[in-house]
Amino acid sequence: MWSAFAVLLCVTALLAYLNERFVRLPTTVGVTLAGALASIALIALDALGLPGLRGWAASVLETLDFTTFVLNGILSALLFAGALSLNTRQMLAQRRSILLLAFLSTIISTALIGFASYGVFQLVGLDVPLMWALLFGALISPTDPVAVLDLLKRAKVPPKIETLIAGESLFNDGVGVVIFLALASAAGLGGHGHADPSALGVLGLFAQEALGGLAFGALLGGLGYLLVRSIEQHAVEVLLTLALVVGGYVAAAALGVSGPLAMVVAGLMLSLWRDQIFSAQTREHVLGFWETVDQVLNIVLFAFIGLDVLLTETTAPQLLASALMIALALGARWISVALPFALVRAREGYGAYTVRLLTWGGLRGGIAISLALGLPESPYRTQVVTVTYAVVLFTIAVQGLSIMPVVRKATAALEGGEGR
Repeated sequence: MWSAFAVLLCVTALLAYLNERFVRLPTTVGVTLAGALASIALIALDALGLPGLRGWAASVLETLDFTTFVLNGILSALLFAGALSLNTRQMLAQRRSILLLAFLSTIISTALIGFASYGVFQLVGLDVPLMWALLFGALISPTDPVAVLDLLKRAKVPPKIETLIAGESLFNDGVGVVIFLALASAAGLGGHGHADPSALGVLGLFAQEALGGLAFGALLGGLGYLLVRSIEQHAVEVLLTLALVVGGYVAAAALGVSGPLAMVVAGLMLSLWRDQIFSAQTREHVLGFWETVDQVLNIVLFAFIGLDVLLTETTAPQLLASALMIALALGARWISVALPFALVRAREGYGAYTVRLLTWGGLRGGIAISLALGLPESPYRTQVVTVTYAVVLFTIAVQGLSIMPVVRKATAALEGGEGR
């Protein structure tokens, strides 16, 4: 496994260098596209009669196991680092809109995409059951916090909109994973346990995972506060926060609560108190460490997304279903944002373009792919994985590269509303 990780790290570094030196696209978008193009080139060479290289590259990626690499590996660090970098006080001021979008929007989107994808699969001749379509709706609905936070850093949106988008993406990620696990458990799929398949059973598991994750994250954040505030040695403080993330994520899984939500809450709590628990010098070291970890793992993850195209087998019906679901996923995202947002938009003074920005800026990423690849072997798994890849690559490549005009209009609308 370590040899495979070394290969991935070297390839990622090369892709990032080539992008930064010659192409100058945003790093996550650039390495994803470069990885996808490299995968397509290997597939083409293999088809032209140059076997061996594609098989070797595929074996390296399979050794790493994308699902384990993301969900049980780097996700905890990425979520904690993302939450730690945010302004918790600003997020608390916008808590109504953030939580409404994170919970209600994700639930609405899961239902809309689930039923729509069931119809699409039937339309193109792919026999995918409704439960699998709903699982696809659950894994593709949450926006990926890694992709979204990287987008916000380069877009330079106003703090109010940045907090709204970042907060929603951090929390709806955890909510989406919980919904996915609840549905998978109710369906009795291997690796996800067996829960009562009734609506009450699914709601009970959802409450256990979500509320338990929030509470456990608060406990971790409080423990981190007590430990870090009593010392002034930055190396030890970095070690404590690292242990909090890695150990806390493993403990959350053992307790049966949401690890992603726990990491978000723990990171936000330490961000809230960082001026009290860190001195100026140690704060620079600790925050600098987590910012570097965030950026490096971010680039590795998106290179992995691009390279993993190598493992995706496609057919004509799957490609047609993918094209239809890209459009339907965008429509479902707009509806699922616009409906709950209507309850808070006027009260909190958001501009008219904010819904459009939330829709077009709703990038998907590694979490969706890792959940799809984590599904058990089945005649329907390939359909779900292929469509997931198509939606993820479209959001990163097309939406990620064309977001700036929407950002400018949303910013102007927000400033105009505040002026009035």
